Amino acid sequence: MQHSKKKAAGAIAIAALVLTGCSAGGGDTSTGGDAAACTPADGDVTLEFTSWIPGIEDVVKIWNDENPEIQVKVQTGPNGNGGTYQNFFNQLQAGDAPDLGQIEYDALPNFLVQDGLEDLSACEDVVAAEGDFVDWAWGQVTLGTEGVYGIPQDIGPMALFYRADLFEQNDIPIPTTWDEYREAAVQIRALGGYITNFSQSDINQFAGFVWQDGGQWFSSDDAGWTVSLDGEQSVSVADYWQGLLDDDLVATVPAWTDEWNNAYNSGEVWTWNSAVWGANSISSGAPDTAGNWAVAPLPQWSAGDSVAGNWGGSSTAVLKGSEHVYEATKFALWLNTSEEALTALAEAANLYPATTAGLKLPVYADGVDFYGGQKIYDVFAEAATQVSPDFVWGPTMTQTYADVSDGFKGAVSGSGTLADALKDAQTSTVDALKSASIPVTE
Repeated sequence: MQHSKKKAAGAIAIAALVLTGCSAGGGDTSTGGDAAACTPADGDVTLEFTSWIPGIEDVVKIWNDENPEIQVKVQTGPNGNGGTYQNFFNQLQAGDAPDLGQIEYDALPNFLVQDGLEDLSACEDVVAAEGDFVDWAWGQVTLGTEGVYGIPQDIGPMALFYRADLFEQNDIPIPTTWDEYREAAVQIRALGGYITNFSQSDINQFAGFVWQDGGQWFSSDDAGWTVSLDGEQSVSVADYWQGLLDDDLVATVPAWTDEWNNAYNSGEVWTWNSAVWGANSISSGAPDTAGNWAVAPLPQWSAGDSVAGNWGGSSTAVLKGSEHVYEATKFALWLNTSEEALTALAEAANLYPATTAGLKLPVYADGVDFYGGQKIYDVFAEAATQVSPDFVWGPTMTQTYADVSDGFKGAVSGSGTLADALKDAQTSTVDALKSASIPVTE
């Protein structure tokens, strides 16, 4: 059996690569690299794949049993920012990266500017698959260029999880706008509860709110990157949540802690604006509330709109240096488009697919007992069609998230405001890009 070999990658420095036309349809599409050769290998191949999806080994086994000529050796690790991304960068520099890696959409630009991804646009099957995916998810892996830098895996369309029993018992209408959400927050606070918890660390949730409002944090053209963390929509969203904080209308316990779980399990907190994957987070963290939750569309910034945000999602990317791009893309397409694989991923890890057909899988068709029998995935399937295709991530998101989070923590404790945090992160992000020799427009 022929084993996967890597081309020597050499030292990988952050390139002064500019992603041009990152918003849909934009201008010059040069990326600074060529599409990888996409031809079948002579003989059998073993691919290396790194992921952190629970149960991914069982899903890969389905492929291996059916494809003896292309075997996939899977390695699991911590989530991306928990160590796997750094491992990838170390492996890329040493020239021994795996063929395939799970990379979240917000991390792809970082890998691209460091020349860590193969461009899959020379693979006919990849190009033909574009129409299989939700349009904005495809935009997340093409970054508005003619290149394709991964196969969309899952998405995180957002909606409103809410305690249906508490709203009904207290005759509080389910909010359809963010203004109504504040009105409900006042009523709930008068009853001794909180409408939600404001997370100081989930900055990509906050980004989802900005995304929904039509805001943009990054864009680029052939002159360089533009950073807009303190843009009009971002500041408007920050001011909205600042008002809720100032009036003690939202809880502020640290997210993903026992205290956070207890706030939902005890009924102290009534809603969570979250992504589709949050369905399991609530059911596992608040088991005493089973049957009392429901899901509604995300409140709208303008009455009558039907716009959703997105929080999360990953791609399956082919890392630079793989000598088996053809075989790697065949596996990645199977993993993320076949009903067999998508059903297994849903059952093993509650992954919500990025394909339009995947949104209609039988595994998502039934009512969910924890949510009173509601067919909650119908809400998310609709939300998946309402996400703007234009939101762009920058190449320094780990640093950006950390800086915004630090500022948000300060705002919650009374030091500055959320808008101040965005302005400070704007400065630090521009400085980080410059220090990495990444062109910035100002």
